[in-house]
Amino acid sequence: MYISEWRKPWIKKESSVKKRLRAASCVRRLKTAYPNAKMALRYGNEIQLLVAVMLSAQCTDKKVNEVTEKLFKKYKTAKDFATADRRTLEQEIRSTGFYHSKARSIREACRTIVEKFGGNVPRAMGDMLQLRGVARKTANVVLGNAFRVVDGIAVDTHVRRLSQRLGYTKSDNPEKIEQDLMALIDRKDWFMLTYFLIEHGRRVCNARRPGCSACVLQDLCPSSRL
Repeated sequence: MYISEWRKPWIKKESSVKKRLRAASCVRRLKTAYPNAKMALRYGNEIQLLVAVMLSAQCTDKKVNEVTEKLFKKYKTAKDFATADRRTLEQEIRSTGFYHSKARSIREACRTIVEKFGGNVPRAMGDMLQLRGVARKTANVVLGNAFRVVDGIAVDTHVRRLSQRLGYTKSDNPEKIEQDLMALIDRKDWFMLTYFLIEHGRRVCNARRPGCSACVLQDLCPSSRL
């Protein structure tokens, strides 16, 4: 067990400097606990990565990988997706949920990529946000994994839940959570923080019954039951 570096009553009153130090301690421990953390989605190129991330909204990575195993044998380029028959694509992605809106977003985003970016996924946040169905979370995941361009922190349900429990944000808004985290975490850790928190959220700090007794962050966490 870690020797406590913080007394929990202090956390409620901690200064921004102490909060940054606590956040740095959390990141160091998560790096040690999850040295192999990475994105679970499978893809063959940048376009397929973008589509996989878009399909992952309100869907598990496992289900997305099941769907894309067949989908990506048929669709390999932005033009392939842009010109796909809408009804056919909807049925091919149906099991990921919200398939009507996802199919429309994928087709229109890829059409924009073909028409404005020469068929290549853009490498800048501003350009990514011009694509239908792409907000900062999707853009951060694609830019970081495809091009190692880190312009922020991808906030999914695990990142949101753990950030709130750790006292790093009080917001439910993904963009505000991202800003709160960026103010606390060193930029060099922005990209991997998402995957550390996802792993920890899945293995230990789950939504219904967090495993505080097995948590490497329990003495740094104001929500710990210990």
